[in-house]
Amino acid sequence: MKIDWNQIFAAIWRPKKEQLRPVIHVDPVSLDSLVGIDHQKSELIKNTERLMNAKPANNVLLWGARGTGKSSLIKAVLNDYKSRGLRLIEVNKDDLHSLPEIVDDIRELPQYFIIYCDDFSFESNDTTYVGLKSVLEGSIEQAPRNVLLYATSNRRHLMPEYMQDNKDTKVVGGELHFSDAVEEKIALSDRFGLCLSFYSVNLRDYLNIVDSYFPNYKGDRKILHEAAKLFSMTKASRSGRTAKQFYNYYSEQDD
Repeated sequence: MKIDWNQIFAAIWRPKKEQLRPVIHVDPVSLDSLVGIDHQKSELIKNTERLMNAKPANNVLLWGARGTGKSSLIKAVLNDYKSRGLRLIEVNKDDLHSLPEIVDDIRELPQYFIIYCDDFSFESNDTTYVGLKSVLEGSIEQAPRNVLLYATSNRRHLMPEYMQDNKDTKVVGGELHFSDAVEEKIALSDRFGLCLSFYSVNLRDYLNIVDSYFPNYKGDRKILHEAAKLFSMTKASRSGRTAKQFYNYYSEQDD
């Protein structure tokens, strides 16, 4: 299916059909709605603007604790910049082998594209990331000027790390030389020029995020906060995702 990128802002790769499916209703999350990640927001905005101003820009790895806004930030950047020609293509990590074909179809277009890959991590014997090299670094053909990869992961080095991997690490002439296994794990994440870290929030920041979902709350904020704290305890997690889930649970009671 041929996509009219003048009218469509996002698409998802469907491997069985080997085609992109246009997204009609994009998640409406905005940059202003994301609380507590100002540094990460600023860095991703700067990098995206460099892409759209034809300046050197980096592929980005957003890594850290679950539910801390990594995916939401990427979608928010799309929503704030789609009117200026930014587009997003979501690709599952198991379909990364199709990246070269996807990029071939968009590299000469006037729009700017973010290839978005969520939960970007691999097991030790997983080789699906091999197809990334041509997108991240280029091959004999120069990397496309209008395409970047933004990926999210819970792992900094994207692959599992074991104590066994460090056994062959040595100090030679005062310098640390990692084992081949460690070098391979580090090398994949090193191909991302910009790495943004996300951490679990403290109680104060969690309640600030909750408040952002209830700007017009007319009841007692202390009661709201106590309910939010209790909800986070049932989830064993304080994060932006937990705050959103609390809003979904509690908002009708707010009416």
